[in-house]
Amino acid sequence: MFDRLQKPFLTVETGEAYQPVRVMYNILNKDAMIQALESLKCIQKGSSANSWTWHWEGECADTHFESVDSYVKNLERPLRLGTISIRDDKLYFNFPSFKRACLAVPFFYNVISVDVAQASHADFINKVFGLDERIPHGFSELFKEEELDRILHDRIEEFNKIQEKCELAGSAEEALNILSEYTHSETQKRLPYAERYHFDTDSTKDSDILFLSFYIFLRGRELVAIKRWFGQTGYTLADAMDETFDQVFGGLGVDIIE
Repeated sequence: MFDRLQKPFLTVETGEAYQPVRVMYNILNKDAMIQALESLKCIQKGSSANSWTWHWEGECADTHFESVDSYVKNLERPLRLGTISIRDDKLYFNFPSFKRACLAVPFFYNVISVDVAQASHADFINKVFGLDERIPHGFSELFKEEELDRILHDRIEEFNKIQEKCELAGSAEEALNILSEYTHSETQKRLPYAERYHFDTDSTKDSDILFLSFYIFLRGRELVAIKRWFGQTGYTLADAMDETFDQVFGGLGVDIIE
């Protein structure tokens, strides 16, 4: 453990922890979606068909990463923030960090109309990596579709059972106790290596709520990964949620990844 505490974890160029995230969109109008992407100065065509790269320039030039103020931009070679591709009529955004995903989702929401493509889910890794640790090759090795679907299905099924128990409770106090016990149990669980976040676009059309929910979900898991890397094995998702809510609602404007 002491050796690990002396080693920093792997970070990306802009300072935040390397934690791969893949965001998938359902394509409703492929031609319009491609046109929207290729109209941006921050998007460059990739080396293969139906692929692009997202760069720190153009419309994204003012994006600020407080985690590494010392980073000096090379205007001739703008930093690549993520990659974009189309496979099987699905649009995939691949990012090397949680912060970049949290910045990208609202940015591209304003670029790609919801009648052209809609965010479906995000797959991500619940750990940080050591500098000399083997990094899985490509997102296909990181994310196993069947496993992610199973984890998401089990979570939804368990929540539905708790919801039913609350509805059948004899009083509001009893229902609150059931929900409180469930929440406590969930936040104490060991997080899976890879996990899936589902964008609930059906229940709300308020984009600010969608983006804030996504940020809070990822931020809590990032905190758990980092705290445990530095030896705080008892740090739970409940602790992370408390810390995140304090930052978000106690002082709006805090950097997403510090």
